[in-house]
Formats: sequence, C-alpha cells, structure tokens
Amino acid sequence: MKITAVRTVPVWGRRRRPFGMVTRTALGAAAISDYTIVFVDTDEGITGLGEVCSVFKRRGALLRADVDLALAPAVVGEDPSRIAFLVQKMDLALDGVEEAKAGIEMALWDIVGKKLGTPVYNLLGGKVRERIPLSYSIPFGTPEQMAGFAAERVKAGHRTIKVKVGSEDGPRDVAAVKAIRAAIGAGVKLRVDGNMGWPTAKHAIRMIRQMEPCDIELVEQPLPAHDLDGMAEVRRNIGVPLMADESIRNPRSAMDVIRRGAADIANVYVTEAGGLLNAMRVFAMCEAAGMPCMIGSMPEFGIGTAAQIHLGIAMTNLGPDSDTCGVLYHEEDLLKVPLRIENGFAYPPAGPGLGIEIDPQVFDRWRKGPPADAAA
Repeated sequence: MKITAVRTVPVWGRRRRPFGMVTRTALGAAAISDYTIVFVDTDEGITGLGEVCSVFKRRGALLRADVDLALAPAVVGEDPSRIAFLVQKMDLALDGVEEAKAGIEMALWDIVGKKLGTPVYNLLGGKVRERIPLSYSIPFGTPEQMAGFAAERVKAGHRTIKVKVGSEDGPRDVAAVKAIRAAIGAGVKLRVDGNMGWPTAKHAIRMIRQMEPCDIELVEQPLPAHDLDGMAEVRRNIGVPLMADESIRNPRSAMDVIRRGAADIANVYVTEAGGLLNAMRVFAMCEAAGMPCMIGSMPEFGIGTAAQIHLGIAMTNLGPDSDTCGVLYHEEDLLKVPLRIENGFAYPPAGPGLGIEIDPQVFDRWRKGPPADAAA
C-alpha cells in the first residue's frame, strides 16, 4: 500500500460560551477553533483522517501550509504502515510544528487500523482500561459564574474540575477557587491550571499557597514553558503535586523536565507531541521515571479527541483524570456518530482505525470560513 495524496481542508468550529461571552484563559480569548482536517489517501482506496489543532500563535493557515509544503511531500509515495519511519522523515523535512505532523501521523494509524480491521488502541498495545475518567476546565469569569458552571459540570458527571487561573487579577483567581470548592463540595477533585500566566516562581508560590486550603489536587503549568528552574523551585515550595503541560511538547522536552525535577506529573498531548507515537514515547519515559501522566486537550474536534481516547485506553501510566473531551468545548462536532462521552467518562470508538466518520453537512458548513460573529 502506498500514500497517493495528502489533502488538507481548513475548518472553523465555534467554541461554547459558558457565560454568554467568548471563552478566556491566561492564553487569551478563543471564540473559534481554527484548525485543519487532513485526508491521507492510498492506492488501495483507504483514506485516513487526521486533525491539525493548536491554541498557540502558529495555527490555522500557517500549520496547513506546513503540511502542504513540507510534510506531505515527505510522505507521499511511502507505505503508510511505516509510521516510525515517516515520523522521522517529517522531522527531517521540517523542525518543530509538531501539531502539523500529528495531523498526518494520526491519519496513518487510522489507515493501518482500517487495513487490519482493528481499532487503533489495539495497535498501541491493547486495552488497559475500558474508559477514561475526565476533567473539565472552567474558563475565566466572575467567581460566581465560574462556581455555577463548575456545579453544572459536576451534575453532568464530572468528578474532577480544573480551574483556569494565572490572570492578572490574583485575588479573583483565589476567590474563584474558593467559590468553586464551596459549590462542588468536598467529594470532587479540584485542580488549577495557570496556563503559564504567572511571571515568577515567587509569585506562583504565593498564589498556590493561598489556594491550598481549598484541597486542590494539583497545580498545572504556573510558569512559562521554558522556565524549568522556576518550575522546580515552585515544586519544592508547595504542598501539592506540580504538573508540567506546555513545558512538555515532545520526548526531548519531557526528558528535560524529568532531569531537572521540574514536575511531579506530565500532561501529554497527541498534537503537541507530534502524534501518537511520540506521545507513547513520553508516556514510557515518564513511567520509567516514576512520573504519572494524563492526557491534555487543545481542545480538539472529534478526530483529535478520538486519537486521544485511543491513546489513553492503551497506556499503563495514565494517572490523574484526563482532558480527552475536547468536543465538549465546542457548540457542535463534525463527526457523523458522536463520540461516547457521558457521566464524566470517555469511551473508545469500536470501529477499525480511529473508528470515526465525518458528517459531510457539518464539514461543508465549517469549511466556508469563520462565523460572522466569531469575535463577538
């Protein structure tokens, strides 16, 4: 079997607006998800689906161009089952841009699974668990708005709530954490995510210590991704586990975090890692280092979310509840059959490959351009 073409289509999906306004975190505002869908065609008539998604500054048209101009030529004509080889070829063709590489790579797994008639999780080692427990993220709002939304998600079945913090208004962050703990009660896990928003280790330590009486489960990425010395300092001076997110993008950066003692837990992404193969490598490295992992979200549409779920179902080192529910952060999804996400758990699709199919009507609507009120 040979790859005959790599086709890319830009799409724009609306994010949910839990407080009637554009979702905001320390990374900024996000009214839409500006992503690219990847189709990898083969000479046997099997087409693999992939998704290029990112919340960082290089996204949308830029990542699509990376696929079209640099990565697609590296894989066309090759055997799609040679996934490790093709990941290496893409790395040699273009440094970085893991999100673009992930879009092609997840389509390769989809092709191989379809060819063999088995779900991707079987290609990754088989089921370790039947379902993945989920965390749900609460974006910036007033403490009262955030607490009310958190309570709604608990009623929907989520047993772990993540509070977005790291804003310029430190007292608001602390008040939000306190209000959410009061709203969800003592039986629900509560974690906080700084999204790199705090400027120094000293500031982060001060803020976290004010939140610790709320029985927080962990603190995620309080400092900029490059500040591993600062992350290690925060870790030594707080009473809860520290999780690295943006500091871990690929196996090399994961090794840096491990060596420098910059985290207790790793947040692993399929997209940031460059695909399922590198994500598995990060899981294995962290397991050898005694560091549990969870799976993070951009948030993805249905294709990317399905890839995450297949990964989580097969990994032995999955620890804290994961964010494999990106579709829940959008007003609708583009899959013909929705992923099974219910009562705070995500379940793997049962079909071969990623086990998903695009809804052509939603897809046609999403590819026409961003909604007119996208910035409202």
